[in-house]
Amino acid sequence: MTEHKNIYGALCAAQAEFGKVQKGSTNPAFKSRYADLADVAGVVIPTLSAHGVAVFHYIVNEGDVTAMRTEFVHAASESRIACDVPLIVNKNDMQGFKSATTYAKRIGLESLSGVAPEDDDGNAAAKAPPAPRQKPAEPPTEAIETARSSLFNADSLDVLKAIFVGLPASVRNMQAVIDAKDARKAELETAPADNADIGDDGIPY
Repeated sequence: MTEHKNIYGALCAAQAEFGKVQKGSTNPAFKSRYADLADVAGVVIPTLSAHGVAVFHYIVNEGDVTAMRTEFVHAASESRIACDVPLIVNKNDMQGFKSATTYAKRIGLESLSGVAPEDDDGNAAAKAPPAPRQKPAEPPTEAIETARSSLFNADSLDVLKAIFVGLPASVRNMQAVIDAKDARKAELETAPADNADIGDDGIPY
């Protein structure tokens, strides 16, 4: 047995040696595997014991709350750490109570030791899959045609730019509208002298 001054030194050494918690149980509701109390205890308790730390579980009452206390006690120094997990009993019978204490013991062991099984009772499987991203609705045909008509009727590059930038994004991003803007831009850029001095219209599309 390795000697340590207190519970903190012992736990620090044990944490460096904890192996991976294997998921040895199956949750039939979700058809998935999870780490139960025996899986967690099988990793945590032997390692703590090798470093002179005993593990206790016992019920405590604090006011109206009944909890399962998990306690790690360093034998040589009698220093200790503890974790209280409230007992939430779904069914008012011994089976419900046993289930609550089992969960609380496992939570206490995980909390104090720092081990972290990959998931908890298959709850990861219970999470609803992400909702599929819906394709944005296309603007009505009338809006597209109105935009195209306005762009075709622009009498200068500045007006063309103002019309295009002022369109709703859903309309502005339609290929038919972009094509209309590009076509009118090309016409205005090649128009005779009255548009020659306008220069770059700055439309970045």
